Amino acid sequence: MSREILRLAPEGKGVLGRLVKPILHVLTGPTAVGKTERALRWAEAEGAEILSCDSLLFYRGMDIGTAKPTAAERARVPHHLIDTNAVTDAMDIARYAAEARRLAEQIAGRGRGVLVTGGSGFYLKSFFGPVVDDVKVTPDLRASVVGRYESRGLAALVMELRSLNPDGLGELDTDNPIRVMRALERCVATGQTMAALRANFLRQPAPFADWEVRLTCLTRPADELKIRIEARVEGMVRAGLVEEVRRLKAEGLERNPSAARAIGYRETLALLGGNLAAANLIAEIGKNTWALVRKQRTWFRTQLPEHRVIAAGDLGVRLFEKN
Repeated sequence: MSREILRLAPEGKGVLGRLVKPILHVLTGPTAVGKTERALRWAEAEGAEILSCDSLLFYRGMDIGTAKPTAAERARVPHHLIDTNAVTDAMDIARYAAEARRLAEQIAGRGRGVLVTGGSGFYLKSFFGPVVDDVKVTPDLRASVVGRYESRGLAALVMELRSLNPDGLGELDTDNPIRVMRALERCVATGQTMAALRANFLRQPAPFADWEVRLTCLTRPADELKIRIEARVEGMVRAGLVEEVRRLKAEGLERNPSAARAIGYRETLALLGGNLAAANLIAEIGKNTWALVRKQRTWFRTQLPEHRVIAAGDLGVRLFEKN
């Protein structure tokens, strides 16, 4: 598919109009805000297909704890980038961006709309800016960093990373093992600080620089979100979350740190390991989900480019303004 798409002139007289960028619609918002149903409604009405932008929906078998769209929901609208990986096959941002670009081109080439939906900020970034650079990390270095993480723990890796970055770690999420390991790999591989690497990174091309991106963020009052989170967590546990995590544990869930530390999964693993009482499971997942939502809401306000913000419950408002 070419970088730009020829479209008929607006007058519809059968002559080719000017070259215009293909359009990418992006719908985001915090966990439990109601993205799934709004995305389905919009995609059905507009003849669109959905690209997932959720960091956990890639993994087969991680269904209940991720609130993955059901088979019935996926039958309503074609979905992509769901159930693409075994639970031990960790996704990375470069791979995600390449797949998202390939699929978006295919969908647009069929004359269908493209709707990205999800709340994972790390993956959302791929639609607005660069995500990869030319830093090469050898398999041996990656294996060495993973080995240090497994033998010494996350805190030791963060300490090592701080020693290589005397000016600080910026906005790095030091509670996320994958982010810390990737940052450490890059600093060791290049001998550069994270600040220098970021400056180089920002000079790279963005995967969707030649698309028009229309972004909308859904919102709800905090008290509504808390009620929805409580209902969601209770529903997950009733639906068999513990059994799901027990099965995934046997399949190697803990070999994928990002998946194993995901909310809902890390608490259930603690339960299965004897480190959390069954009576406290729902409350612990709910507490951590609300902490995540608070982080998401801050991130959306401060890190996203200019965008529309609409109330999730206001079905009478268009999700996206039309030019």
